[in-house]
Amino acid sequence: MNSTLYDRDFVQWTAETARLLRERRFDEIDAELVAEEIEDMGKRDRRELVSRLRVLLSHLLKLKFQPEKQSGSWRNTIRNQRFKLEQVLKDSPSLKAALPQWIDEAYAAAVARAADETGLPVETFPARCPFPPAQILDPDFFPD
Repeated sequence: MNSTLYDRDFVQWTAETARLLRERRFDEIDAELVAEEIEDMGKRDRRELVSRLRVLLSHLLKLKFQPEKQSGSWRNTIRNQRFKLEQVLKDSPSLKAALPQWIDEAYAAAVARAADETGLPVETFPARCPFPPAQILDPDFFPD
């Protein structure tokens, strides 16, 4: 019954599964679906982290390589992405240990985005991220 509800109405399934857990009616719960959803929650945080890094890195690159065109909205986007990253890392601090890996994963897409938005050739940007994790997360760091 519980897995059929999962296919029909996910939100209702989550509410029903939570109720069954609280009532300790474990035999009525599809443990495999619950396990999959818990794993997906971790993947979601990782995807959000990488997505926010892409946006943040692309704006840092734009500031560094096209400073004459900077706008308040670029700085605002940088601040906003840093704030959101801080929230993700606060909720899932284990992600911080792998931050260099996530930066590497996000960087190529950030370069492509920065190139598209600035009109500069991709080759303008370094092959590897020029910003260490501490600078990326530093609320006061803006490239010269």
